[in-house]
Amino acid sequence: MNNRKPKKNTGGQRSGKQRPSEGPKREGQQRGGQRPFNKRPVKPASSEPKKVDDGSIRLNRFIAHAGICSRREADTFITAGSVEVNGKVVSEMGYKVMPGDSVKFDGRLLTPEKMEYILLNKPKNFLTTTDDDKGRKTVMDLVSNASKSRLLPVGRLDRNTTGLLLFTNDGELAAKLTHPRYAVRKIYHVVLDRALKVSDLQQIEKGIELEDGPISVDAVSYIAVATKREVGLEIHSGRNRIVRRIFEHLGYEVAKLDRVMFAGLTKKDLPRGQWRALDTKEVAFLKMIGKRS
Repeated sequence: MNNRKPKKNTGGQRSGKQRPSEGPKREGQQRGGQRPFNKRPVKPASSEPKKVDDGSIRLNRFIAHAGICSRREADTFITAGSVEVNGKVVSEMGYKVMPGDSVKFDGRLLTPEKMEYILLNKPKNFLTTTDDDKGRKTVMDLVSNASKSRLLPVGRLDRNTTGLLLFTNDGELAAKLTHPRYAVRKIYHVVLDRALKVSDLQQIEKGIELEDGPISVDAVSYIAVATKREVGLEIHSGRNRIVRRIFEHLGYEVAKLDRVMFAGLTKKDLPRGQWRALDTKEVAFLKMIGKRS
């Protein structure tokens, strides 16, 4: 009887059969199971000529940069025949203005201004208007030395309301910041004539029906480490006197009202009655509002 054990296959010889663990080699597979590095195909160079920046700008944008209005409003004026370029009325949408072109709006020569953005911490007893026929103090008196350009307030604050107010000659941005579609955040510090009942705070949270329609707030709460007369309220509505009217509807009188945040801007390091120019990051943040919505 032959007791010799069969020799083990050391791998030096092939049996003619593939091991179960070895699948058929894929096309292009190298030894050792490694695949060759697959280079991405090189795209052929485009035969189209590169666009050259000739300095042109759409007519509606030119008008907006001149501080007249937003681009959308400018389109309306263009269609109505209110705009001339080099002495000829232009009503074409998408018309481009070249450097050196003369643009007139209602007969007035326009020059594109440098866009400027000024943030004011408004004190009491100043009207949010560009002019007052009764000679009362206006917010324009506070920013008169901020710029040589014609800056306009974005939205408004009541005469006795304090806090943040933005000024700019960027008509397009101003239109976005005041349009309900973009739901720009505003936070107020409210001081009432008496403590706010918990039930009334809950009612504000649920929403209130005013004479001009329902109104809802984004958030409302008592101010920490203060009496229940002091309330923080976040809202995006721009309806006239809306914060005061909410509390008046519930039988309260607003003793003090201060806007502490507007569109992400705060009063940090900005004393009452003082203004400052926005930095480039803040301006970029504001311009993203329309794109985020």
